[in-house]
Amino acid sequence: MMRRSWVSAAVAVFVGLAALVPAQGADAQSPPGYTLGRTGGAHDFDYFQGAWTTTQRRLKTRGVGSTEWEEFPATLCMALYLEGIATVDEIWFPTKKWAGLTLRTFDVEKRQWSVYWISSARGKLESPVLGGFAGPRGEFYGEDQDDGRPVKVRYTWQKVDNDHAHWEQAFSYDDRTWETNWTADFSRADAASLCEGGRPKR
Repeated sequence: MMRRSWVSAAVAVFVGLAALVPAQGADAQSPPGYTLGRTGGAHDFDYFQGAWTTTQRRLKTRGVGSTEWEEFPATLCMALYLEGIATVDEIWFPTKKWAGLTLRTFDVEKRQWSVYWISSARGKLESPVLGGFAGPRGEFYGEDQDDGRPVKVRYTWQKVDNDHAHWEQAFSYDDRTWETNWTADFSRADAASLCEGGRPKR
């Protein structure tokens, strides 16, 4: 049975940081589709439980109109908690030598997910994005800063099928347009060979 003490501790810490959630509603001037009112279901992320291999593509320089991308692999292990209304996954980037942790919590009353991210490279809990799935597509929005520049943030998820998923991150610097700066394609993998103690093997 997987050891989950490290994840339980992470959940306890991050849930206590709910004050980071931005105020509900969208600014009068916002990029297309932006909203903090999108809702979803308590089991939106059940399908993502387990192990995944993934190809990551990241824009080399954000916010300057660059079209140069870098591509690199990663492995991910994800677990459900509280009957699915909290999830934790760790992703390991072997060529980058750093990892990331995602915590998702579902507000039962609002029927809305808050998605938090922290990387081992920075050790900083990023502001959450809020939202949920409608069918196979999930959309999540929030506000943050990119090297000191205020940005609006969009995550999109696509459940391609039971064994494949696609994710994208986009920023808006001008409240009018989106720049996609990171994408990931996921393929389901064998957790016994990929994960150890609920985390990707190094």
